[in-house]
Amino acid sequence: MPAGSHRPAAAAPAPADGGRATPPFTRPALAPSMIAAIVLLACVAIVDSSGFVFARWGVTVLALIVLVFAVRGKVWWAALLMAAVAVCWNPLVTVPIPGQVWAALQLVAAALFIVVGIVVKVPRESDGR
Repeated sequence: MPAGSHRPAAAAPAPADGGRATPPFTRPALAPSMIAAIVLLACVAIVDSSGFVFARWGVTVLALIVLVFAVRGKVWWAALLMAAVAVCWNPLVTVPIPGQVWAALQLVAAALFIVVGIVVKVPRESDGR
C-alpha cells in the first residue's frame, strides 16, 4: 500500500434481521382487513345487483376472521364492531337496508376494517427458548 493511504476498518457483520428487534406482537388482522376494504370499495357499484350476494359472503367471512384476531388481541370494541358487520352483511338472513344506505355503509365499513386492521395487535407466543 502506498504511503498515506489507509485501509478502512472492517465493518462488523450486520444482524440477520437487519438490525431490528422482533416486536412482541403481530398484526394478523391487517391482511384480511385490507382485503375486506378492497371488496367493500369495489362492490359499491353493484349493491343493487344480484352479484352483491358474493360480496356479502366475502365481507361476512372476512369480518369473522378479523373478529377472531380481535378477540385474541383483546380489543373488545373491535370484536363487537366486526360482529355487527358480520350480522349486517350476512347473506343468509339479510337485513333490509335501501341501496343508497348500503353504499354509504360500504364506505363506513371499509374505513372500519382499515382502522381495526391497524389497531388489533396479537402478542407473539413464546416458543419456550
